[in-house]
Amino acid sequence: MPTPKVLVAGFGPFPGAPRNPSGELARNIAHSKRAARTGAKIVGIVIPTVYKEVFSTLSRALKTERPDIVLLFGLAGGTPWMQIETRAANIIGIHPDAAAEKPSDRSLIPGGMPFLNARAPAQRLVAAARKASVTARLSADAGRYICNAAFFHALHSAQKTGAPKLVAFVHIPSPRGRRPGKRRTRKIAPPSFAALQRAGEEVLLTLIAAARD
Repeated sequence: MPTPKVLVAGFGPFPGAPRNPSGELARNIAHSKRAARTGAKIVGIVIPTVYKEVFSTLSRALKTERPDIVLLFGLAGGTPWMQIETRAANIIGIHPDAAAEKPSDRSLIPGGMPFLNARAPAQRLVAAARKASVTARLSADAGRYICNAAFFHALHSAQKTGAPKLVAFVHIPSPRGRRPGKRRTRKIAPPSFAALQRAGEEVLLTLIAAARD
């Protein structure tokens, strides 16, 4: 695969996160000079944090762009490290979205598999993020909110059609200096936004290399 096509996506604001850094991160990484030097065609989008928009926006992007790689970034403000997600759950949580709405079904895909595994070399992505001096760990729980919904939707599409070849989800912490609310004392300090961007670029470069293997 000499010239892979990549879709990099983050998310818009949601209750509790009026400024979601994942959307800004996705746009920056999609337009980074390091990524451009790979020769890959990279498209960056920001998905509204609304269930209906997740399905329509992501489906439209997958159909229009036909990417070989999908890299999703979401916010997990409760942890100070990057989380490389290894699976998505076919379930909808109790919290309403940014439009104060929530689907009536408890399943994202009624009758679908309860879990879908990431289509990505997760350990290599953890190592890639750590190259940028960012603490990164594997995670088997992408949550029960919009992030998980988008991840499951992309994986379900790949399961049905065989494409995209690679689908990865990275949860990022609130960058240092942007954490809302009361400051908490942690053994691991959250990284700066610049460090998260470097780590995200390393993850993207690793995925592009994997697609070419």
